[in-house]
Amino acid sequence: MRHNVLPLLWLLLAAGCATPLTPGNLPRADISFPADALVTQRAVLTAHGRQFTLNGYLALSRTGGKRLIVTENFGAVLADVLVKPDGAVHVMRSSPVFRRAWIERYVAADLQCIFSGPHNAACPVEVLSPTHFVVERGGYKLDLDIVETKPGMQSAELFDETKKETP
Repeated sequence: MRHNVLPLLWLLLAAGCATPLTPGNLPRADISFPADALVTQRAVLTAHGRQFTLNGYLALSRTGGKRLIVTENFGAVLADVLVKPDGAVHVMRSSPVFRRAWIERYVAADLQCIFSGPHNAACPVEVLSPTHFVVERGGYKLDLDIVETKPGMQSAELFDETKKETP
């Protein structure tokens, strides 16, 4: 009887956990960005069945926060947002494509989800690699690739919320 139980125990140990992989329990890559850096990004935003290609330039500062400028392919600024270290969001510039409320609610939230250290369950970000992220919310999907990260101090002027565009 004892010799019949051992193969069964071995089989159970070898099988491991049978938890299916779903977006909520995917293994996450260890992501860390320099505290001070300039990050160049490319993204595809899918909203309402349409796709838009975007470029992003993110300045990271340990003392100033995060400043993201989103442009379209020909260089026009679509969104410019500053997130201070305390989490305060300042829309520096908006556009008809990315309205102020949308930037405050979604762009800033996605920025925090991806670039603010350990991810929590409330962040709908899937980390495909240390340079590839997918954020999927009810109304859109953002497929983001990090093209280049240049470590180094960024100009303090970039993080001055008083220098935003006046409407």
